[in-house]
Amino acid sequence: MPESTYWERTDRFEDKLRLLEAAWKRGDRRMARALAASIRTTAIQQAQEEDAPDAPLTPVTSHGNTSDLPAPWRDWARGWRRFCVFHLDETAGVPRPPEPVDVALRVSLNEAADLTREMRLARVDNGALIEVPCQVHGEVARRDYRACRLLFMAVSAAHTRSTWLVFYGNPDAELPEYPTDLRVSGEGFALDIENDFFRASLSRQMGQLERLTFKREHGLELFAGGEGHGEPPGIDWAHDYVTSGNFQKMRITLWETPPDYEVIRGPLATIVRRWGFPHSPVHPLFAPARVHFDVEYRFYAGLPWFHKTGRIDVIKDVEADALRDDEWVFSGQSFTDPIWIGPDGKAHLGEVPKDMAEKLWGVGFVNRAAGDAFVALFLEHRGEGLPELRHTGAPLMFYRWHGHVWSRYPLPVKQAPAGAVLHQRNAYAALHYRDEAQVEAIRRRLVSPLAASDGELPRGMAAKAVGSLARPGEAGDSAVPKAALWEALRDCKDEQLYKADVSVVDLGLVRDLRVRNGVVTVVMQMPHRGRPRIGYFEFGSGGNSVPVRQRLMRVAGVRHVVVEQVWDPAWSSNRLTAEGRRKLGLEDRA
Repeated sequence: MPESTYWERTDRFEDKLRLLEAAWKRGDRRMARALAASIRTTAIQQAQEEDAPDAPLTPVTSHGNTSDLPAPWRDWARGWRRFCVFHLDETAGVPRPPEPVDVALRVSLNEAADLTREMRLARVDNGALIEVPCQVHGEVARRDYRACRLLFMAVSAAHTRSTWLVFYGNPDAELPEYPTDLRVSGEGFALDIENDFFRASLSRQMGQLERLTFKREHGLELFAGGEGHGEPPGIDWAHDYVTSGNFQKMRITLWETPPDYEVIRGPLATIVRRWGFPHSPVHPLFAPARVHFDVEYRFYAGLPWFHKTGRIDVIKDVEADALRDDEWVFSGQSFTDPIWIGPDGKAHLGEVPKDMAEKLWGVGFVNRAAGDAFVALFLEHRGEGLPELRHTGAPLMFYRWHGHVWSRYPLPVKQAPAGAVLHQRNAYAALHYRDEAQVEAIRRRLVSPLAASDGELPRGMAAKAVGSLARPGEAGDSAVPKAALWEALRDCKDEQLYKADVSVVDLGLVRDLRVRNGVVTVVMQMPHRGRPRIGYFEFGSGGNSVPVRQRLMRVAGVRHVVVEQVWDPAWSSNRLTAEGRRKLGLEDRA
């Protein structure tokens, strides 16, 4: 009987689980491993299709048509059809240099084809709209809406409200290019990330922060030398825990590669998230699924600090002789003084008094002669299903032949019940140190970030236009109509899906389309790295329907076609159009 529905073309989680159990019972471990890997693939796909996006900042019902804006703003945003409005409020009473803001948005499904390509951000400034660089990430498509997160840098005076407009719905829009000081090299999680303040190197093995180099004076390099504990040494050692009876330490730094990870690269932020169960020194001999760690780094353009967030989930009742959610080690004697912050937000140089040892909200080190400082600012540290966490981590100037170290042991009890969760959000600053007030001010801003809320257009303001939002070719002014190019690309099919008759457009393989002087540049990606050769679509191979280059050259006005291949961000089923989903049978997944 021919396969005709989605679930006849693949297998459900429940079916694979039954097959796995049967393989396990009959002792077929190789088949069990294959089925476990297939179940993981199913979990990844189900997450892409079903995970609920964050609640949106603005309800879709409050969005408006660009045609209804004041004439100067309407002309400025020519090419974009829809907009929404939000406010940012500075509530802590401190002026804000650039700081990251990350908001969740949703739009109606039929009003945008690709938010990463189409979405733009503008701030209202004295009656004019000023474009602000932004980074769209985490885009998903659901039955009746598209959702994403929009990250940008905002500046604000104390006690000030600012108004921002988000534009979308422009089929001619191209992937925006925003030059910043953020530069990233490497593949996957094995990255070198730098801006004008520092260079961070992540472990090629498991993605932990390995080295940090200051970009001032002689370029102080923070590292941890030696052999580690058999794993590559780095400056960031958390997260880990010691099992009952002090038998062994389970570490994420012992991962041979992260069990799972996601990487987002963009002009404003690079986000590296890794999660899984820590490994034993003799993994896989001991592989308990008891304490799960989820850790994320965020490195930003133009900022001397980066974020690290962590979540620890206790899956089953566990006895932990010790658990660390923050530990940093620096070889050598790079600094002259420890620095710490108490619950009152005040920073102090010197040793931590005994009565403050479990009340720390910031720790680090300073070199008063060189002016270098590296400080951890603890912004959030709380537990669920546990007594109040211990806020430890007093910095030590000398630790067993190494150098400087701090370690935070938050568990107030050794017995952690199933369902307990530990949350943390930290910022780490590589500073040209001036004084304690400088450190206090940074933490005060980060503890109370700018507050975003649903907004409305300002009233009684004389609207003005300065320049325009569109780049050449984005406002219906392309010499070769982009609509004709997109339509032509619908003739280019993936014939490996023999009967689906689905195009590269409906598969979401086309990331961008640009036209300059008759030269069409098509930015494409393959759906996964098992098919790395984009030339299959560009030039054709065997029975390939109509190659991209050949089909576009038949459009009037096109004199040359360039096809570029990208992998970032990775393709997912959220890239499929409604027609693509219909042709692949995803509408009958219930």
